[in-house]
Amino acid sequence: MEKDNLTLLTDFYELTMMQGYFKNNANETVIFDMFYRNNPSGSGYAICAGLEQVIEYIKELHFDTEDIEYLRGLNLFDEDFLGYLADFRFTGDIYAIPEGTVVFPMEPLVKVIAPIMEAQLVETAILNIVNHQSLIATKASRVVYAAKGDGVMEFGLRRAQGPDAGTLGARAAVIGGCIGTSNVLCAKKFNVPALGTHAHSWIMSFEDELTAFRKYAELYPQNTTLLVDTYDTLHSGVPHAIQVFNELKEAGKKPKIYGIRLDSGDLAYLSKKARKMLDDAGYTDAVIVASSDLDEYLIDSLKTQGAAIRSWGVGTNLITSKDCPAFGGVYKLAAIKKGNGFIPKIKLSENTWKITNPGNKTIYRIYDKETGKIKADLIALADEVLSEKDPLLLFDPMATWKKLYLKPDTYTLRELLVPVFIAGECVYESPAVMDIRQNCIEELDTLWDETKRLVNPHNVYVDLSNKLFQMKNELISDMNLDK
Repeated sequence: MEKDNLTLLTDFYELTMMQGYFKNNANETVIFDMFYRNNPSGSGYAICAGLEQVIEYIKELHFDTEDIEYLRGLNLFDEDFLGYLADFRFTGDIYAIPEGTVVFPMEPLVKVIAPIMEAQLVETAILNIVNHQSLIATKASRVVYAAKGDGVMEFGLRRAQGPDAGTLGARAAVIGGCIGTSNVLCAKKFNVPALGTHAHSWIMSFEDELTAFRKYAELYPQNTTLLVDTYDTLHSGVPHAIQVFNELKEAGKKPKIYGIRLDSGDLAYLSKKARKMLDDAGYTDAVIVASSDLDEYLIDSLKTQGAAIRSWGVGTNLITSKDCPAFGGVYKLAAIKKGNGFIPKIKLSENTWKITNPGNKTIYRIYDKETGKIKADLIALADEVLSEKDPLLLFDPMATWKKLYLKPDTYTLRELLVPVFIAGECVYESPAVMDIRQNCIEELDTLWDETKRLVNPHNVYVDLSNKLFQMKNELISDMNLDK
């Protein structure tokens, strides 16, 4: 993952189309939008992630000698085209929504403006990177929301679909709100906290549980969290943990951070019983950590049941987004440059929600001035200028009678897309992951509570400007007339 050349991380048809454009001398500048149609996991929002890896991919984009030889061996690509690939570099523009931003369906997360051969080639990798990390970041934000302020640790590496998914998934999970990860490579690479305790095998490798606890506490006297469910949680594990805590206190070595971890059984029942035992022994500040196939729904249920757990290790269901394993982002042609302007393009479908939004676009986020909460997002044409000093009429593009009138100075605007590459040169510096995480926390605070709830959330409206709406409908009408 250290600056890999991922140029061949593409679908084969991207290359065959590129040769087709090359042979037909068709390399017009175009606009492609990367967006998604439905929030994952039944959420009311998604979290955008993966931009740093997109930047690394674009910077390293080139066909090396081995790539050219491989393609030559397929006997499908002509020498003049292979010669073009040998000198290939990305020369276009890319605009994107910064990582950690709350996003909604249909709005472009990434906009590529480039010669069509370049724009076509980068499709697959952009989708792969942004789809994966946005999925995991969104899932993590839901898990963190369910934990209601408790720390959530990402514990999923051994269940992830490979090293890259485990490491970049952990990165995305931290962006979504996790306090750290068990994945040491991720912690090193992205400077995030490395977290963890010990396994059951540590306990089982000693003659008895108490000795295992003592040895662990000797090694880590300032951070002693003991796994108490190897043999018998309430009759062995917790009493032995308390005994070790007593010994540390008597020796003047009471840990700065200490507690127990539960990894099996009825977590609500066991945590409440363990909490009473710890409190009765004078360890009211001992933290109870839980793991064991957790997700946002189980954590929410355990909180409702009054579980005494204050830290959560979440693995499989987070790193794989088990209930919704794909983000569903797509990459669609929106415009082709002719002369000094762009000719809008639209994809029609019998499914109305699959009809694309044409043209060169931008996104405005509209906030309620008094509360700072999101009122709606507005997709507009890039040359439209909006002012908070003017009234703004919003309407649902599918149900146009649903309207919202905003008076001047009652709302604020923020344009979401920022320049990342201009003429092939990177003009954007990715923040540190922990800074993106903080930005995500602040972004989530702009959502109304009704949008953050886990089940049947309120959907934030993504509207079209009147100018874009009219353009879209004119294109649809013209294409229908052509039939």
